[in-house]
Amino acid sequence: MTAKVLAIQEAPLYSLAHLTLINATVPELIYVAARAGYDAVSPRFIPMHVDGEFTQSPVNQAQVQAAKTALSTTGLKVLDIELARITEDCDPRSFERALELGGELGAKRMIMSAWTPTRDDRNFLVDVYGETCDLAEPYGLTVDLEFPSFSRLRTLDEALDIVRAADRPNGGILVDTLYLHLSRVDIGELLHVPSDLLHFLHISDCLPGIADTREGMIQLARDARLYPGEGWIDFAGIIERMPPVDYSIELPNTARIAELGYEEHARRCLQHAKQKFGAVRSQRRTADLVHLQFKEESYGQRAH
Repeated sequence: MTAKVLAIQEAPLYSLAHLTLINATVPELIYVAARAGYDAVSPRFIPMHVDGEFTQSPVNQAQVQAAKTALSTTGLKVLDIELARITEDCDPRSFERALELGGELGAKRMIMSAWTPTRDDRNFLVDVYGETCDLAEPYGLTVDLEFPSFSRLRTLDEALDIVRAADRPNGGILVDTLYLHLSRVDIGELLHVPSDLLHFLHISDCLPGIADTREGMIQLARDARLYPGEGWIDFAGIIERMPPVDYSIELPNTARIAELGYEEHARRCLQHAKQKFGAVRSQRRTADLVHLQFKEESYGQRAH
């Protein structure tokens, strides 16, 4: 079992997150990622209907078949799917088609975040998150709760509180390097999160200054992230404090895409990541990592 843990540390997957090329359809994302050298993709099967997002339904029959063909042709994997949002009128059953499709394509994770307008709805968030975990479990998916700095859950502690309260075997927390910065989270706090709740890492860089408005943070997060190494984020410190995880590069940058095009932008995202932290590995205790691998294997057997 220790050998398997070491193997994970030696070969993390690099995935191309859909927000990096949000105008691309899922099949286009897959082909671009393959040409740019990625191991996997992180497609958006639950649209957010934001400016610039693809217009074709990713779950209609033609798009699903095209995505399956692209995966078969390229050999790429699906690391995670997105994006399940907790809103005030959220019905977790509305996520089931995306969960089913994620299971069909071999995804391991689904991203969730909370966007309710009040600060007194903790029990509601716990209930919706827990029910979503229950729906995801038959498809072999964890539900990884993210904490965008301009959403309802803005810090690592807030996300951890919801996941712990729901207490589901397929619960998890998604750490995004940008949101660690924007929410002023000390990277030492990562050591307080159990390894079995940390499954993958969203990667992008930024400059030291923090936008002082919600609109400014949204603009940075959706349009102006930087390649790893161009800013000041301590990737080595973050990765060393995480268990061995895969990396999903979520790096939208409108100006770079206009200048370079989809494929070259995606390629530079990957090149900068590997140059900046490609040799960095987790420094968590071996016993903790063995426990993580055992839980992953046990959960996979239950799901399938």
